[in-house]
Amino acid sequence: MELPILSIVTLLPLLGIPLVAFLPRRFPGTARAVSLTVMVLTFGAALYLFGVFDGEVAGFQFVEDKEWVFDSIHYKLGVDGISLLLVMLTAFLTPIALLASVQSVGDRVREFCIALLALETAMIGTFLALDLFLFYVFWELMLIPMYLIIGVWGGPRRVYATVKFVLYTMVGSLLMLAALLYIYFKTGGTSFDYSFFTSTLAKDGAVGALSMKEQVFLFAAFGLAFAIKVPFFPFHTWLPDAHVEAPTAGSVILAGVLLKMGTYGFIRFAIPFFPDAASLYSAPLMGLAVVGVVYGALVAYAQQDMKKLVAYSSVSHLGLVMLGMFALTREGIAGSVLQMVNHGLTSAALFLCVGFLYERRHTRAMADYGGIARVMPLFTVAFVIVTLSSIGLPGTNGFVGELLILVGLFKEGIGSVLLPGQLFQWRTFVLIAAGLAASGIVLGAVYMLNMLRRVLFGPIRHEANSQLSDLSWREKLVIFPIVVLIIWIGVAPGLFLGKTQATVDRYVSDYQARVMKGRNPKTAKRNQALLKELVEIQVKDHLQGGDGIVDLRKIKWKKGATVEGSDD
Repeated sequence: MELPILSIVTLLPLLGIPLVAFLPRRFPGTARAVSLTVMVLTFGAALYLFGVFDGEVAGFQFVEDKEWVFDSIHYKLGVDGISLLLVMLTAFLTPIALLASVQSVGDRVREFCIALLALETAMIGTFLALDLFLFYVFWELMLIPMYLIIGVWGGPRRVYATVKFVLYTMVGSLLMLAALLYIYFKTGGTSFDYSFFTSTLAKDGAVGALSMKEQVFLFAAFGLAFAIKVPFFPFHTWLPDAHVEAPTAGSVILAGVLLKMGTYGFIRFAIPFFPDAASLYSAPLMGLAVVGVVYGALVAYAQQDMKKLVAYSSVSHLGLVMLGMFALTREGIAGSVLQMVNHGLTSAALFLCVGFLYERRHTRAMADYGGIARVMPLFTVAFVIVTLSSIGLPGTNGFVGELLILVGLFKEGIGSVLLPGQLFQWRTFVLIAAGLAASGIVLGAVYMLNMLRRVLFGPIRHEANSQLSDLSWREKLVIFPIVVLIIWIGVAPGLFLGKTQATVDRYVSDYQARVMKGRNPKTAKRNQALLKELVEIQVKDHLQGGDGIVDLRKIKWKKGATVEGSDD
């Protein structure tokens, strides 16, 4: 019997909840120890999954499929090269978040541990679910523990931040649910299976195939839910409030994992289900992504609160991820997947560093620091490496992901499909987008290095800073594993990219094949009519020439006449 490794990774944190729930409230340290043990075991199972995963196989592996509710809803899990790295990221960051909460979470520790364990199951389940109903259950389940983590253990304005977070997310989720039910009944009302949806929706003219209008509306419904979660400009306004009010552990999970649910949703569901709509609106979405990159960087530069600065930097960095994704090239998709992991590690580490300082001084204002490097050398080393990763310095993980995304932007990608005969215009647009995105990266270096300068270097302006202690053993255990991964991915990214390459290659090939096969219905009739008209005109001219024989090789098409969906 094959080991149900995906169920183990997904449900092990959930099984740890009763162990913690029945512990006496007066032993918070025991609750943390039991929870940490369960999380470490989960990470061990994820490491085993990473080791046995075959990077040369493009499809889903270790699939588990059990009937759950009637015949149409199944407990179905599977992992491929895209979801594997995100599962690893989740299993890696969750125990780190728990360790980081020792100082910041002193009340209701048992309940906090339960919320974190439930959240881990929901996050991993979201990445592994291959039944759309099961995916939606995990997607919504994430809201409850995150609501509690911010609302119970957050800052002074935690209620406002929590309500805003939940309302934003719920609006998008309800639209996605409506779209999901529409697809379910459109495809016969027999299954929520992911593979069934993708294969059925791809069959032109068959029962379940979507018209262009249907694709546009459904893509908008799914896309809004995922865009809010990213958060994609202009749906980002809930994020700074949530980050500022969340405890350090909440910010680590929110930035490190939860935001990746949105980008993952676009790659896994929105684009494959509605490829024509995704290709049709890829240019405007890329334009919004560029705005997000530059806007996030500019607003981050204006911040005086370190936590807000890091929060707005996430808007900028994830805009770059979205930009690479909608370039829809192998390099762009691979870079987006890797950059999701990179941003998860880097942003989590940045929030940890800010949290270390806040626990000592109870302020996040940059003006209250200065000269910290003199008294906290180990902290300075970690903070500098993490900051350099955020700005994409060669040798760090951020450089690899950003380079792949920028390379992917310059590829033809879907330009030859979207704008046949107008490839120059498409490349011009991509060049402008890439240039603006690069300017956002430069701005990122400006605001991050400015924060380093103001916080770490210069004279000690406040007497309280001269008494600060360096990292404790717990803080070293929290931050330095992330630092090691930052350098490891930056120096040897092949281990991680190798796990995703086959999946990404097939993903891009399948997407382009589906777009070429199922052309935009709005232009198909127009193309046929135009082609027929051109042929009739040219044939008529040749027949009038005298011999009644038409040599197609000698036909000269009128200049400027193009057929959409073809380069010929």
